[in-house]
Amino acid sequence: MEYIALTGIADSVIEILKKHTLRTLEIRNPQNFLGVLGLNAGDSVLLTSTSLQDMTDGTSALIAKIVQMQVSVHSIVSSNDLYIEERESMSARIQLECRCMARVRSVVSSELGKPVKVDAREISCYEAR
Repeated sequence: MEYIALTGIADSVIEILKKHTLRTLEIRNPQNFLGVLGLNAGDSVLLTSTSLQDMTDGTSALIAKIVQMQVSVHSIVSSNDLYIEERESMSARIQLECRCMARVRSVVSSELGKPVKVDAREISCYEAR
């Protein structure tokens, strides 16, 4: 099945998500942010600690269901006598519920500026590699 993939997620975050029912993540990485924008509550997403460049067939991952999602904009204004500088950044907060473990079969799409899509299959906890 095809999933939007969020890559480079810390191993500790994935382990916490496995052990707890619900967890909220704040997504700031541009590639992951673009992936989250294409999702809605109820959709499934694939999370892996592997970076996008290192993801290959057989990469282990976690599949989670999005319970809630919120996109926010942060503005920062700084100034002195010579100039005023304003910066904005966007982030997404997604509340996830762990569904199962998975293994990537293939990377379907990994174009810059577009969501990362992978074909993955769910694996049982007792399935050996």
